[in-house]
Amino acid sequence: MIDELILKAKEAREASYSPYSKFKVGAAILMKDGTYILGCNVENSSYGLSICAERNALFQMVAKGYKKGDALAMCIIGQTDTPISPCGACRQVMEELLSRDCKIILANLKNDVKEMTIDELLPYSFSEDSLK
Repeated sequence: MIDELILKAKEAREASYSPYSKFKVGAAILMKDGTYILGCNVENSSYGLSICAERNALFQMVAKGYKKGDALAMCIIGQTDTPISPCGACRQVMEELLSRDCKIILANLKNDVKEMTIDELLPYSFSEDSLK
């Protein structure tokens, strides 16, 4: 499962629109029904309007009607020295839209892989429970 998920994230990375940074990132989410949802980073000359691959995939997941518990695993990949690390904004969105048991696979193009949990990515997170 992890190997196929990494391949899907690499596939998503190829669609990246990153003319300014030249830093392509891909993300893939494996849903419990076997569907893969892909996302890539999309830059904009007004940098604040860009979107990361992780949020692109997660927002597509929601747009397709999936819910928080529907994802089995998510993989993010980029050309980094060690397995890629999601930015803070993506970590917060992952905490909001993925369940605690969803596997998070961080990878790079050298086949280095690190498996994590939401809690490891964003300890002491702000969540829906924080609003109660």
